[in-house]
Amino acid sequence: MSKLFQARFATTVNATHCLPATPLREVAFAGRSNAGKSSAINVLCNQKRLAFASKTPGRTQHINYFGLFAKDDLLAYLVDLPGYGYAAVNHDTKYHWNALLSDYLQERDQLVGMVLIVDSRRGITELDEQMIQWFVPTGKPIHILLSKCDKLNKSECKHTLEAVRKQLQQYDPNLPEGTGESERLTAQLFSSTKRIGLEEADNIVLKWLFDAEITKDDIPS
Repeated sequence: MSKLFQARFATTVNATHCLPATPLREVAFAGRSNAGKSSAINVLCNQKRLAFASKTPGRTQHINYFGLFAKDDLLAYLVDLPGYGYAAVNHDTKYHWNALLSDYLQERDQLVGMVLIVDSRRGITELDEQMIQWFVPTGKPIHILLSKCDKLNKSECKHTLEAVRKQLQQYDPNLPEGTGESERLTAQLFSSTKRIGLEEADNIVLKWLFDAEITKDDIPS
């Protein structure tokens, strides 16, 4: 049984100064509204309504924390970031979301990686690209889940995955002239409804959270 199955709701915050003051590692889940972010979190954690999957995109306006537990011991966090790109959200809300997301992604020491959910039928959009560009300078990994891949045929899946992986090469400063395979920016096919790609995604999240022990140097002062 995956450690992700032990996830429980912990807290919700709407400003970076309210973030949990713990040294525990965090993996953030981000994505456009209606890309399937909540569904991805729910299926990875084997729960139906851990993350709120609203029929109204953009409804989740806060950063939601889910704790991973071993009995009563809190081990790490999964972090559900506000969905972005929903046109009906007013200007002030969009501005707040942008500031909240950029500050969290760029400054949160406990954050060890970002899972970015991208609709496989749309590919990486300008807003997804903005998220990537915010996060790349931190040197931390990004893993893209190409969601709803069950809506594509086999050939389309292959083409989409290859195109996204090639696009990610351009964002990795460690690759000369944007060529070669990126180890820090990766992508896979994923479907919450057909449960495609669950094991691969689970392995990556758990590797980020638990492969290396937290040392004193990891604890923010």
